[in-house]
Order: sequence, then C-alpha cells, then structure tokens
Amino acid sequence: MKIALFSDIHANLPALEAFFKDVENRKPDALYCLGDLVGYNIWPNEVISEIRKRHIPTIAGNYDFGIGRKSDDCGCAYKEEHEKEMGKISISFTNSIIKEDERKYLRTLPAHIKIEFQLNNDKLNLLLVHGSPRKINEYLFEDREEKSLLRIMEQADADIMCFGHTHKPYHRILPSELDEDTHYRHAINIGSVGKPKDGNPQGGYVILTINENSSISNKDSIGIDFIRFDYDVETAAKAIETSPLPDEYAEMLRKGF
Repeated sequence: MKIALFSDIHANLPALEAFFKDVENRKPDALYCLGDLVGYNIWPNEVISEIRKRHIPTIAGNYDFGIGRKSDDCGCAYKEEHEKEMGKISISFTNSIIKEDERKYLRTLPAHIKIEFQLNNDKLNLLLVHGSPRKINEYLFEDREEKSLLRIMEQADADIMCFGHTHKPYHRILPSELDEDTHYRHAINIGSVGKPKDGNPQGGYVILTINENSSISNKDSIGIDFIRFDYDVETAAKAIETSPLPDEYAEMLRKGF
C-alpha cells in the first residue's frame, strides 16, 4: 500500500495544485492531509475547497485550530518581536477573508488519525498528527533527543508517526529493546507543500509504503520516499506582495526558509 501524506499548505493554492498533479501521477492507494491549510497567503478558502471536494481525510493544524475559532493566536512559536508582529498581520488577514462555511469546516477537523495494520501477526500502528500527539503546536525537530522522541511515540502507541509543523522533512528510526527482539519505530516529518523551510523552495510531501512483509522488527520493511515538486513560486510570492501580508513572506517562499 502506498500512502501519500502532505501538510502545511498555508493558503498557497499554486503549490497545492502542483502537488495534486504530481501525486496523481504516482497513484497512491490513500491520501491524508496533516493540517495547516490556511495562513501566510491569500487563498485559504480556495485551498479548503480543493481539500473538501476531494474528500481528503484531514487533521487540524495549529493555524486551522486558531482560524476555526476566530482566535488572534495561531499557536506559532515566534522567537523575535518582528516575527510576532508579522504573525499578527497574517492571522488577522486570514480571519478577515475566511468564509464562514470554511471556518466551520476547520472547527470540525480531528486532532489526529490512527490507523492499525495487522501484518505477519504484528500490530503496526500508524499515527498522523500535526505537531505531536501531546500538543497540536509542539515542534518535533530533527535534533530532538532520541529518548524524548521515543517516549512520545511509546506513550501514543505509535510504530510509525507522521507529522508536519516544522516544515523541515526528516526520517528517524528509533530502536527499542522488547524482550529478545528490537522494536523499530519511525518518526517522519513530511515537510511542507506550501511553505518549505529547509532551503529548498520546492513543495514537499511523503510517500509511505507498507506491504505484507512490513514489521516492527524489520526497520527496512517500511518505505519512506521524500518527494519534491516544482510549482509557480513567483505567482504565490507576488500574491503576497499585492496583499496586506508582509513582503518578507514572499521572500521566504522564493528562498525556502
């Protein structure tokens, strides 16, 4: 089974449209969205519409949670005062243009999706979250201490945990001893479709492959492919520059940070 996972579109319609073209060519068996449909660009309503009309199972991102409740806080951990000021403009602008039906949809999104596979007499749990199982806006960066990341997954009973929020893709395999065998857990940040922050302006997502031989005791039996695709970055950047949003968000798209 090929499962396509994508996240953090952030109202970037050109990126989402290019993503759909790319992923359709790869013919996945299932498609899931890990949230943050809105914020930072001018197309929150259009992005929500595209997700809804395709009936894509979607969880709430921190931005979706805030906009769904007319909050002036997106739950973003801005470190500098300038970033906070830009963030205030972004969430205020998004609140001003979001339509009521789209806002209601955001309020209905679940916090996580858990899928249980039963293969080789093994139970294999796939957990989809936005930030972490503990908190919608918790950042799980690649340099997270292994013990901490493993504890989060164990407490959530997750063998494979996929998440977004940091906009920086990575895959870590976390071994733990269980009786005489090693239990391998996979922590996968799927990156961002519409606002990458890893220095590559291309949109990104993940194809997760699970087959009849996939097992918690074989770390190589689960396939993880990080996909990057081109989209019209300049159209998305210029849309920001002709809106009330800070021009710096346009440069972030152009440079992938």
